Amino acid sequence: MSEKMKKYYFVFCKDELLLQQLPDGSFTIPCQEEPPTEVKAWTHMMNITPMDDGTPVVTYRLDSPPANLTPIPLRQSYYKLERHLYLKAGKCQELLYWDQNTRFCGICGAPMRMDTDISKKCTECGKEVWPQLATAVIVLIHKGDDEVLLVRARNFKRDFYGLVAGFVETGETLEEAVAREAMEETGVTITNIRYFGSQPWPYPCGLMVGFHADYVSGEIHLQRSEIAKGGWFRRDNLPDIPEKLSIARMLLDDWLGE
Repeated sequence: MSEKMKKYYFVFCKDELLLQQLPDGSFTIPCQEEPPTEVKAWTHMMNITPMDDGTPVVTYRLDSPPANLTPIPLRQSYYKLERHLYLKAGKCQELLYWDQNTRFCGICGAPMRMDTDISKKCTECGKEVWPQLATAVIVLIHKGDDEVLLVRARNFKRDFYGLVAGFVETGETLEEAVAREAMEETGVTITNIRYFGSQPWPYPCGLMVGFHADYVSGEIHLQRSEIAKGGWFRRDNLPDIPEKLSIARMLLDDWLGE
């Protein structure tokens, strides 16, 4: 009889990730031979790309949390998990979201079935679909060496200031999207747009691409439908800024030299 292999089980209930609490009070993802919860016959268990060490990964969703696991919002799990587990949890969440929203063919309406671990095929017309990303840009705009432009979006749930950001439009380069969003949201013209880095943003299925840019001209005129507040800030008068998990904070920390 072959020995069963341990797997990481990324289990979600609604929008919360279910964590295993260890005896020392820390949290992790269940890694064991069998699922950590009861699994129904209709539960769709998805196989995900293995961890870097080759450990298999499985993800699925429950209707209610079991007593043996602790539900944590995915964003807050950043502060509970090792980074590689948090990143894998984000990928699992994105694939579960995609699975839930691609049950039927967009062409003929027939049921879709998994074809590979990351694709589906229509049971009638054969149309294939893959997970899609919503690509967004985010930019830290510099005015000289000492000031940056920060904004508070209307959809922020708490009172902090972030960066100019928005989705890339069809037929647009990333740099064009950065310049357009800066003009639309704040009324300023920018130049010297330079790539900083990117970040998966599984809320629910995004890719954030970060840039630095320099101010050229223009008075700040906020796009009131999206931006509640905004202005220039120096290092010594920064407002509340985004959490460590976000690329917005990474851009700010890069500017601050942290």
